[in-house]
Amino acid sequence: MISHPDSRSARWAALSALLTTSVLLTACSSGSGSSSSNDGGQARPGGTLTFAVGSDAGCVDPQQVGSNDTIYSLRQVVDSLTDQDPKTGKIVPWLAKSWDISQDAKAFTFHLRSGVTFSDGTPLTAQVVKDNFDAVPKLGALGILAQGYLSGVESTTAVDPLTVRVKFKQPNAQFLQATSTFSLGIESSASAKKSPQQKCSQGIVGSGPFTLKSYVQNQSITLAKRAKYDWGSSLWTKKGEAYLDKVVFKVVPEAGVRTGSLQSGQVDAISSVGKADEAALKGGQVSLLGRANPGNVFNLGLNNSRPLLKDVKVRQAILFAIDRQQIVDAVFPTGTQPATSILAHTTPDYANLGSALAYDAAKAKSLLDSAGWKTGSDGIRTKNGTRLSLAVTWFANAATNQPALELIQQQLKAVGIDVVLKERQISQLAATLQSGDFDAGWGNLTRADPDILRSQYSTRLANFYHLPASPLDSLLNQQAATTDAAKRKQLVDQAQQLIVKNAYIVPVVELQTQLGVAKKVHDLDFEASSRIQLHDTWIG
Repeated sequence: MISHPDSRSARWAALSALLTTSVLLTACSSGSGSSSSNDGGQARPGGTLTFAVGSDAGCVDPQQVGSNDTIYSLRQVVDSLTDQDPKTGKIVPWLAKSWDISQDAKAFTFHLRSGVTFSDGTPLTAQVVKDNFDAVPKLGALGILAQGYLSGVESTTAVDPLTVRVKFKQPNAQFLQATSTFSLGIESSASAKKSPQQKCSQGIVGSGPFTLKSYVQNQSITLAKRAKYDWGSSLWTKKGEAYLDKVVFKVVPEAGVRTGSLQSGQVDAISSVGKADEAALKGGQVSLLGRANPGNVFNLGLNNSRPLLKDVKVRQAILFAIDRQQIVDAVFPTGTQPATSILAHTTPDYANLGSALAYDAAKAKSLLDSAGWKTGSDGIRTKNGTRLSLAVTWFANAATNQPALELIQQQLKAVGIDVVLKERQISQLAATLQSGDFDAGWGNLTRADPDILRSQYSTRLANFYHLPASPLDSLLNQQAATTDAAKRKQLVDQAQQLIVKNAYIVPVVELQTQLGVAKKVHDLDFEASSRIQLHDTWIG
């Protein structure tokens, strides 16, 4: 066995680094990626932080939520077995004080901290962790992130009251990093035994520094400080309870209204600051905090089973017709980078495929010509009486979504592809993907590990984008099974190349998380996946 933290071998130290991401701050960020407290005096407890977000996922179970606006609040309610240092990428203790990993990466044994309790008063035990992990496969469509992390699990065993062992059927190099995510945040046994629908609508009981006080769908999520909390992540500065008494997340869909509310002092922080609002917020009593998200970039997730999109030349034409730099310059916050792979450049084992994603309208037109698509009188191509028309489904969970897609719509029209934009509620995301009733979807997915490619694009898993069986499947399975860092990188490189070459998915732009935060708010920090951590945050 390989133990943490003292006797981990050099090979596993390299793997730990592989399973992480480093911090990348934009020019408009503070130097540390958090609001500065240097001029704010002594940190003090108390107060309410009001945070305006753009959307509500319609679910208050962190194991079933994938939208940043809702993750911001629910991350505060649950603790995880481990945490991930956003600066170094190292996996560090949280609810687990240490762990052992078998040489073949099939067995992970976690030694839990004693004295941890959930907000219903029940203790954290190995059996509770087992109850959580046993329930994840039953979560259904909304639990795809958590299910992906536990894919291939053979058993979870409570070895003793404070020792839990998770065994997989095959080597699973990604699992240690997975235990640091909110998707595998530990809930009470009573919560784990509820139906997925009950957990979504009623919320869950966690052991985190805040509790879920109230939830009004599409209006607000209110958190209250957990009294006597004393088992925070080893990364946190403050010991014991959080500073803030209460945190209110208000749903404010309009970006301009969020900006105005922050300027007027009605709220203390806002999500998804777009390029158009940067100037209004600079120079006042507001800091702009930014961090690049690891994982899948914003992309057009093409439904490869659609008749039009089965043709690789059509998919490739879409890829070459998009001018990514123009979209970045016109729509996204300062510091945002155009996609140069399906993975963001902050993701471990990212491969720079920028040349394969270069804008080339002439090449796009040539591909469509060779595929038999002829330009009609209205500029849109047809073939055998069928218009080359594509519906893109999108969700209003980021202010940049609509303007970015409107630019893509113009760019694709210029080569003869008609794009229809279909807006849906964020609560419909899982159902839309599961139904398969879409041509293309717009979105991204954040994770600080390249195994995100397997969870999204392996035909042996959910395969929501209906990719055909191909050598990509083998590459994705092999990278998840190897503990050799160099070999894993090579496999991930090849997987990225296949995705881009075949245009199964069309990468567009990296996600740059940018928040507006009042200067009276101190130490509002990003964690490794560019979501926020509020335990150390205070107002003064």
